[in-house]
Amino acid sequence: MILDDNVTALVGAVAAVAHVAIAGAVTVHVLLYKRSVGAAVSWIGIAWLSPFMGGLLYAIMGINRVKRRAQRLRRQRQPLLLATSDGARGSTDSLTPLEYAVGRLTGLPSKPGNLVEMLRSGDQAYPRMLEEIGRAQKSVGLCSYIFRADAAGEKFHEALIDARKRGVEVRVLIDGIGGGYFWSGTYDRLRKAGVPVARFLHSYFPWRTPFLNLRNHRKLLVIDGKVAFTGGLNIGAENVIATNPAHPVRDTHFRLEGPVVEQLTDAFADDWLFTTGEHLPDTDWFPPLEPVGTVSARVVPSGPDEDMEQIEFVALHAISCARESIRVVTPYFLPGEPLTMALGLAAMRGIRVDILLPENSNHAILDWARRVPLRPLIEVGCRIWLMPAPFDHSKLMTIDDSWSFIGSANWDTRSFRLNFELNVELHDAAFARQIVESATPQQRLTLADIDGDPLPIRLRNSAARLLQPYL
Repeated sequence: MILDDNVTALVGAVAAVAHVAIAGAVTVHVLLYKRSVGAAVSWIGIAWLSPFMGGLLYAIMGINRVKRRAQRLRRQRQPLLLATSDGARGSTDSLTPLEYAVGRLTGLPSKPGNLVEMLRSGDQAYPRMLEEIGRAQKSVGLCSYIFRADAAGEKFHEALIDARKRGVEVRVLIDGIGGGYFWSGTYDRLRKAGVPVARFLHSYFPWRTPFLNLRNHRKLLVIDGKVAFTGGLNIGAENVIATNPAHPVRDTHFRLEGPVVEQLTDAFADDWLFTTGEHLPDTDWFPPLEPVGTVSARVVPSGPDEDMEQIEFVALHAISCARESIRVVTPYFLPGEPLTMALGLAAMRGIRVDILLPENSNHAILDWARRVPLRPLIEVGCRIWLMPAPFDHSKLMTIDDSWSFIGSANWDTRSFRLNFELNVELHDAAFARQIVESATPQQRLTLADIDGDPLPIRLRNSAARLLQPYL
């Protein structure tokens, strides 16, 4: 009996020492590497108050292990863009400071002379994408968060396999979670057909999968380094509205041609290098590009490997530069306080702020949580519009009907700080007006609507808001 008591006491002492050691290690790591005070306090509390489980959760979800290799494929990066800074100081254009700020932030120049075409859903985008793959002569790079092996996906399978048989250099990158963690029909189909395909941050072994939060959410197709498609569109039958899928999804995608395609190709090459270790050769992927249009454009990549949340910071800069109007279209709206405050302050200074959201998205918890930050925005004059079904997955932003921001990033913490995302800023008034006209406001959300929620619903919504860092 005494021996059993001694063993129990010894096990308890060892467990206590182990808990203190683990919690202490978590505390040290949090203090050194977490910039957000709220996140730091939360993780330290979890580590100390939840023995062992807190340390395990931090190891899985709290540590950013994703660091790009020192040798990157970024081309002609200019960290300060001094030529732009001189122009910014001498110009009276209200958006010139934005041009300068984004250059400083990304280290990439804005490229003039591009042609940009807006495509609605898979109905318009898929045929154009397949047509370009069919024309490819040298290279095809395709990155997609979701790439289903269904009726829509099979057409892409066939096009990519045919391109490979023609001697085209084909590379396909699918996210390791969004593309199917346990099984990816697209990955198996392309791999068996001899198409080079990879899964981003994927492993079947739990001890090698500490990246559940860090997903490649980019949607990008580059053809011969000359034509690119990007936006919010995944590859799946639900995106083809004409076929009447069970759960239809509207979306907006874009075809780009011109000098900015080099930056888009570079973004794909960087992701492929990180995932596979293979450098894509300049000869097949980076041809000389001539101006073909009137739009100035620049790529804004963002992800947990960057020093700053670049897409979020660009949105903040854009809001601060607005003089007349701000328009945001997003499927999910749960940004951090800086963006929410910036939108509210813009409305208070007389800027027309319109935020267009689906009436119901495909994530109920996000719909519940968004009601909380929307209330103060309505109070200061922001107009919130709800779009009826089908669910609209578009991600669009315009400033003063002259500057646009398109791409893969949603307006939530996951997109701004956890996912690898890719957006493009565009300077062209005609194109910005086209984006404004593409999404028509429907039902306006009012304070009466929100205040009319019964107490249990309000409690549910406020509780859901607490999950913001992971939604």
